[in-house]
Amino acid sequence: MSPQNSTDALAFLLVGIPGLADLQRWLSIPFFLMYLLALLGNCTILLVVRTYPWLHEPMYYFLSMLATTDLGLTLSTLPTMPQVFLFNAMEISFPVCLLQMFCIHAFSFMESSVLLAMAFDRYVAICYPLRYSAILTPTRIATVALGIVCRCTLTLLPLICLLTRMSFCRSRVLSHSYCLHQDIMRLACTDTTPNNLYGLTLVLLIMILDPVLITVSYIMIIRSVLGTASREERAKALNTCISHLSAVLIFYVPMVGLSIIHRYGKTAAPISRVLMANIYLFIPPVLNPIIYSLQTKHIRKGVTRLLCQRLAWPGRGQQPGSQEELGSLPKGRA
Repeated sequence: MSPQNSTDALAFLLVGIPGLADLQRWLSIPFFLMYLLALLGNCTILLVVRTYPWLHEPMYYFLSMLATTDLGLTLSTLPTMPQVFLFNAMEISFPVCLLQMFCIHAFSFMESSVLLAMAFDRYVAICYPLRYSAILTPTRIATVALGIVCRCTLTLLPLICLLTRMSFCRSRVLSHSYCLHQDIMRLACTDTTPNNLYGLTLVLLIMILDPVLITVSYIMIIRSVLGTASREERAKALNTCISHLSAVLIFYVPMVGLSIIHRYGKTAAPISRVLMANIYLFIPPVLNPIIYSLQTKHIRKGVTRLLCQRLAWPGRGQQPGSQEELGSLPKGRA
């Protein structure tokens, strides 16, 4: 098969969960609930931050970026998973598969980059509290957001171009109900060395470098806190990092597990690969809004007030964020 044919007429076959084909419709229920929780939770975070001016601070701007990234990651798999689990529609064209692969990896890279930006936010807030607002101005935050988007999309374009020049003459059955780069690569019958080298470069520059820098930032935070603060101040400062540390762990731990299985788990059961990939893609968007709503005081208060207003005054009465209400709301960072 020529590369030209592989890009024009090639179609891949998606799969559900190996060995559980008869239960796929029932298994769609927990996936549907995860989609619902992820969409509802992250949209709520965005709405709360947008509604209340007392949340218009750098920490919550970065949290909005994380929620937006989680929404993008959730929506990236939405077009194919329901059709596989509910309608047994397995086929996906090569261009659509490339687009989905691009979206999944781009939003994964963005999530890593946003977590790094949030670590820098915590470093500045704890180590340079008096200069916090001067360092993290709205203009600089917007520049960081634009840099994250460019970093995580433009660097993927060469990978897409390399894939379009490949031909596929082996089995066209993928391992998941969505398209991933590693999964497409194993079906190629041409030399995959350029793709492997470039993919490894991206992993080193983003998915390896980011957690290393996050670790460095927390080492500096701990050194600063232990060197200058009292016990109560230490606990208060470190408490502001709990939500971010939780988000870091639930993102990077499944990612590392999935990478190990893909590279070294050749004899592992197919269901383990599928399970780890689903944990990597679905759990962070579901848990991040819950973690920040439970552990961040101002987010929790904003969600509570918003829900109470929607239930108590549907379509009438005082609007969220009005002057009467804002007079009683606390100021400052969580």
